[in-house]
Amino acid sequence: MMRKILVFTDLHYVEDGKLIGHLDPDARFRAGLAHALAQFPEAERIIIAGDLAHRGSHAEYARLRAALDGCPVPVHLMLGNHDARGPFHSTFPDAPVTPDGHVQQVIDTGDTRLILLDTVDEGHHGGILCDARLAWLDAALASAEGRRTIVFTHHPPMSVGFAAMDAIGLANRTEFLALLRRRASTCQIVSGHLHRTVSGAAGGIAACVFKSPCHQSPIMRPGMDEHVSIDEPGAYGVLYLGDEGVVVHSEDFGVPGRRELSYV
Repeated sequence: MMRKILVFTDLHYVEDGKLIGHLDPDARFRAGLAHALAQFPEAERIIIAGDLAHRGSHAEYARLRAALDGCPVPVHLMLGNHDARGPFHSTFPDAPVTPDGHVQQVIDTGDTRLILLDTVDEGHHGGILCDARLAWLDAALASAEGRRTIVFTHHPPMSVGFAAMDAIGLANRTEFLALLRRRASTCQIVSGHLHRTVSGAAGGIAACVFKSPCHQSPIMRPGMDEHVSIDEPGAYGVLYLGDEGVVVHSEDFGVPGRRELSYV
């Protein structure tokens, strides 16, 4: 049986009593987490790829911590452009931090190395990997000892054809992708930020983006900005780790009237 990694992104927690539009991010995430744990109880771990909070307040992170309390699967948190380092660290003091203060970590699971990166560019919605973060990544790739590599970023390192979102993607993706091509023999990139399921290649490397458990992005037409959202079912990602490589699935939850059908 293939091993499985669950991936959530863009939770956008708000303070108690507040909503995003008419949606409650806490209720949506709790429903998604319950769905994922019921569907995939054998999952090895959960990665949450940034934008944990909507405004980066202590109260928002406290609500997320409460939602994760008692989770039977190890959870690894990343930061996105909506997050704030100070309130995050005070609420999750055990989160791994590099000597330069970035929320990054390496997780080895069998023949696979998971590398979680911090792409936050303070004060900006776009992302960046500074020299210190690239050097840290270089070392993480160099010490992988032949393991295949899955690299997680909040900001996607590729253009997706949405001008407003491409303008706030990963600014120095050329350097990032060149490093991956040089160091990683087998690699998959997993990102968030777009609130939409997207797959393709970034500089010749397989890349995917997952939807949010809360609000989603439509196909963006010219003139739309990054704040346009729609109420579609929430979703999370499931990475299947098999002998032949990494297989990427996106699973919707909370679909009205959804039921399994038999064609026999």
